[in-house]
Amino acid sequence: MEPIESQEKTREKTTAQSFWELVRFALIALIIVIPIRLFIAEPFVVSGNSMVPTFENGDYLIVDKISYELGNIKRNDVAVFRYPNDPTKFFVKRIIGLPNETVDIKGSEVTITNRESEESFTLDQPFVKNFANNNTHLELKDDEYFVMGDNRSASSDSRYWGAVKRNFLQGKAFLRLLPVNQIDFWPGSYKPNNK
Repeated sequence: MEPIESQEKTREKTTAQSFWELVRFALIALIIVIPIRLFIAEPFVVSGNSMVPTFENGDYLIVDKISYELGNIKRNDVAVFRYPNDPTKFFVKRIIGLPNETVDIKGSEVTITNRESEESFTLDQPFVKNFANNNTHLELKDDEYFVMGDNRSASSDSRYWGAVKRNFLQGKAFLRLLPVNQIDFWPGSYKPNNK
């Protein structure tokens, strides 16, 4: 029979080994998870109704950060960004105007003009169900984007607080996980016939 003192030492050794295994597992998990959250993908929960019908309050999204790090920012992307007037808050809106463009809104019609080529076009907006009657004129600098919610009558966006600087853009909606019956990749994506 094994002495009691030896059994206690074995138990202590097993407990210590279990503790260090747990610590090692936690460190490995952090080494994997932190870079993914910082550079590749991040979860985001939609708050509010500014993107209805594209997104509802409480929709759970995964945001693709790497595309924006590589500079792949396009018109009509559904983007998550830091709110320019309070960078601790995050918003989700659709990118409407790109750098060095002029955005003119008359009523519900949005006209985009490229200031270099002076080409203009009226934005196709089939994703908008609730229009608002606005008059806005904004010239974007080379690091600015014009964003709007799809629910125009219930959205606080670039019409009211101006452009979003490039460094505030976090990424674009890559995956909707909730609600379960609406799981899809690139939710809210739209490829227009115009620019």
